[in-house]
Amino acid sequence: MTRSSYPDVDIPDLSVYDALFSGIAESDLDRVALVDGPSGDETSYRALIAQIDALAGSLAARGLAVGDRVGILCPNVPAFATVFHGVLRAGGTATTINSLYTAEEIENQLTSAGATWLFTVSPLYAHAAEAAEKAGIGADHLVVIDGAEGHPSLRDLLFERAAPPEVSFDPSTHLAVLPYSSGTTGRPKGVMLTHRNLVANIHQCRDVIPLSRDDRALAVLPFFHIYGMSVLLDYALLQRAALVTMPKFDLVEFLRTVSDERCTWVFIAPPIAVALAKHPLVDEYDLSGVEVIFSGAAPLDRELAKAVAGRIGCQVRQGYGMTETSPVTHAIPIEGDIDLSSIGLAIPNTECRLVDPETGADIEFPDAGTSAPGELLIRGPQVMSGYLNDEEATARTIEADGWLHTGDIATVTAEGVYAIVDRLKELIKYKGYQVAPAVLEAVLLSHPDVVDAAVVGVPDDDAQEVPKAFVVRRPDAGADFDETAVMAFVADRVAPHEKVRLVEFIDAIPKSTSGKILRKDLRSRVGRHALT
Repeated sequence: MTRSSYPDVDIPDLSVYDALFSGIAESDLDRVALVDGPSGDETSYRALIAQIDALAGSLAARGLAVGDRVGILCPNVPAFATVFHGVLRAGGTATTINSLYTAEEIENQLTSAGATWLFTVSPLYAHAAEAAEKAGIGADHLVVIDGAEGHPSLRDLLFERAAPPEVSFDPSTHLAVLPYSSGTTGRPKGVMLTHRNLVANIHQCRDVIPLSRDDRALAVLPFFHIYGMSVLLDYALLQRAALVTMPKFDLVEFLRTVSDERCTWVFIAPPIAVALAKHPLVDEYDLSGVEVIFSGAAPLDRELAKAVAGRIGCQVRQGYGMTETSPVTHAIPIEGDIDLSSIGLAIPNTECRLVDPETGADIEFPDAGTSAPGELLIRGPQVMSGYLNDEEATARTIEADGWLHTGDIATVTAEGVYAIVDRLKELIKYKGYQVAPAVLEAVLLSHPDVVDAAVVGVPDDDAQEVPKAFVVRRPDAGADFDETAVMAFVADRVAPHEKVRLVEFIDAIPKSTSGKILRKDLRSRVGRHALT
């Protein structure tokens, strides 16, 4: 076991709202908190806090009680911050939903979380309304932020000017958010993160992610994902930086926004790094204001990081974490010369262990050089309290003494630098989004011409991970049931990021004697077909 080389930081025993706003200095109130990237419209800290208080008051007046669950289906716009923090300010628990989800997937999350409210925007209204109705959420509890007939809008709620409620709860046990994660395997599960989890993690980040009140940070990574929610939205507000929002990634709009808004910190996932390193459009924009590009959500290749740093003329760093750890556990510091393909140092208040996955024995911290590989386990105040309504999955993931299994195989150097070298987990990271193989396998097995199937992540030409399906066809399947037909079948039934990108037909899926799919055997196959 090793503890972070950073000294522990004090974690205030506060709610997220109080941690971010209760001690704000008068001089910061009129600073810019949020910038709408497409329009350039700005929201001050004073205005944001007033909106959060007003929404919390209106929700309480309409019956929202402490502990009630509220779905948020919304892209990255300034109103997201008002809604998210308004729900938490009122004592509710926010379950943030992927904007690309189908109506069925939205309904599944709302039902699983027990949500009684849903906030959305008009472009997502059709799926939201269908899902809300099936989940038993009435029209008066489906809030369309920018307005829709028959539903309250955010403006309606803010203009009621109700006083914020007096709420009381224990930050260490009260759930702030319920994001959904596939963990190390299986279908998405509600990750129970308390106010203390979120407050702890943003305070832990202060020594390793030196975002300041003079910075302008780009927020193109979605707020519904824990990386966007915690590292961008909450952390930027804690540091009194200005957060520039983008509702979706478009390279031209991305480059224009970074240039026009003079963004100093740009938070990305590796697919954006590929564009920054290779696309000719990058040379047409002035990106000289960028000081740091910080990557997360999926592994960043060393050579790709160097290519981006050289082309943009900035620092490139990456961090590591999971939804289950709120999310950050490791990061490469800005200062120093640490291998860019590593995940860097454990952040403050974080303990780490490497454990032999076969024997369960701890791997010794090296006196020199690099340790043997082992599964990375984490313990700290950022570790979730468990999976919602799933004690079995919780027990598999978190040991009785608080150690969380990441499912990643890592090494550590004598200097405390960790690197991910392999993994036990089955989860696929496609463009930073989680893709659960079990979900895609269930879809494939619903096709009458599929006898068996397995899905794994494999690298594409840019060393980014894509979902590949191995399919056993029914012997008398028609000739038209080919790779294209398989991909089309899956694409009609899942969100865009969950689509199968490669298909290979094989005679049998390799399995252990207990029936477990041997995914490592499948990943070792070199045959790759039908990349789209």
